[in-house]
Amino acid sequence: MEYTHKPVLLDACIQALNIRPDGIYVDGTLGRAGHSREIAGRLTTGRLICIDRDQAAIDAAQDRLAPWLDRVTLIHSNFSELKEVLSRCGVSGADGMLFDLGVSSPQLDDASRGFSYMQDAPLDMRMDTSAPLSAADIVNTWSQEELRRILFEYGEERYAPAIARAIVRARETAPVKTTLELVEIIKSAMPQALREKQHPAKRSFQAIRIAVNGELDALPPMLRAAVDGLNPGGRLAVITFHSLEDRIVKRTLAELARGCVCPPEFPVCVCGKKPQVRLVTRKPVTAGGAELEENPRARSAKLRVAEKCGFDL
Repeated sequence: MEYTHKPVLLDACIQALNIRPDGIYVDGTLGRAGHSREIAGRLTTGRLICIDRDQAAIDAAQDRLAPWLDRVTLIHSNFSELKEVLSRCGVSGADGMLFDLGVSSPQLDDASRGFSYMQDAPLDMRMDTSAPLSAADIVNTWSQEELRRILFEYGEERYAPAIARAIVRARETAPVKTTLELVEIIKSAMPQALREKQHPAKRSFQAIRIAVNGELDALPPMLRAAVDGLNPGGRLAVITFHSLEDRIVKRTLAELARGCVCPPEFPVCVCGKKPQVRLVTRKPVTAGGAELEENPRARSAKLRVAEKCGFDL
């Protein structure tokens, strides 16, 4: 039953990538390989490069992509190193790239990775388990002001000051070691009568995870590198799961789609700036009712698509 899992916005992604059987494609966030399986299955003489910072995802893909390994290259790397990965693979231009941002299902499902606020585990949250910085490091060593900043900026948590104070106060007695310890500290800093649909620790865990993995900082340079690495007419598809990610993707793609930046009073263009992409989706694609019933995780997913402009523009 392993392959009954359907990745988020799968049909929309495949349609957006406009896959050619002989094309070169990149899945920059391999995860459970759901998107990669669909892409690889549509290739004949083409090639698919799969990247993931989590070695466990690379290892599992040996089985999940077994029927197509003759046309698949698996790379253990961060998508922030996209340019170097493409160079190492001898790829001068790709025909499509897909990035499904956020935590992959296997990482969430494996309680020992420390991403979940529902099960007890060591405070980790590293997508790449060989990376030096863990959630425990942030929670136990970062200053109260820095904790407040990431909780507010990355988690959009309105109780960020109180939660940061509570964390610092708790660690003075003993280091905070597990996820459920942190959950209790977060709950203690929030009003008891708080009535919300989502778990009280959700925003804080999101913020700490983003800080651990440097997720937002890597986005703009990755998007620019992806566009640089596309052939003219190649498509870039990006799935986000929260407003901070989507805002960055939307803004960066809009900048890349913008042409002349001369003041409007100039009679002719002197900047020579040409648009690098055409926005295929002005508004993000979201999941329909049938997909939401099958996969509730798709509720917050937004897909944005851009196409690399030709050199004649």
